[in-house]
Amino acid sequence: MSQTPGELFTAFEGSRRLVSGPLAEVALAVKRAERRATDRVAIFSDTTGRPIDLDLRGSDEEIVARLSHAVSPNPALLEQAPREPRGRGRPKLGVVAREVTLLPRHWEWLNSQPGGASVALRKLVEAARRANGEGDRRRAARDAAYHFMSAAAGNLPNFEEASRALFADDPKRFTALVAAWPDDIRAHIVRLASDSDPVDPANPKR
Repeated sequence: MSQTPGELFTAFEGSRRLVSGPLAEVALAVKRAERRATDRVAIFSDTTGRPIDLDLRGSDEEIVARLSHAVSPNPALLEQAPREPRGRGRPKLGVVAREVTLLPRHWEWLNSQPGGASVALRKLVEAARRANGEGDRRRAARDAAYHFMSAAAGNLPNFEEASRALFADDPKRFTALVAAWPDDIRAHIVRLASDSDPVDPANPKR
């Protein structure tokens, strides 16, 4: 698996949360927990809500070394990471060339803009990101909550109804439907859905 720098993860033993934090810290905590665990231990990405599989064989140093090679660059930082020298006066954007298919009238308009099609497209994308950022963030948070629900609470009462309430953006009904679920699972779902600050790794248990 790959991870994005700064991404956080949460481990559960059955329905009990063990630890939240960077992947290396969580992996080592899980390795220690598995020696005495009486229930299944699973690690979830806080970004996607999906479970992940890790190779926890070997020493702590070997595990950390493997995980350090699994870090993938954050796509949002691509324009901040220059790849090759450019001519004097030209910005080092580190842009990535990919095919874009548009109608002729779209190309005509883009090519007529100051700086040409590439500059115009980047400005349009940035404007759309600013305009839709809140909606995108809420959608990603909802999807992460659903993925975690499916993996950790799929067999719990009212799962289907709670899923519908989640996607209907009905927090009152959603809260009522999950009220009887195990405390740690319920709290983690609510946190993912609300995209609230992660649990402090130094004090993982509330």
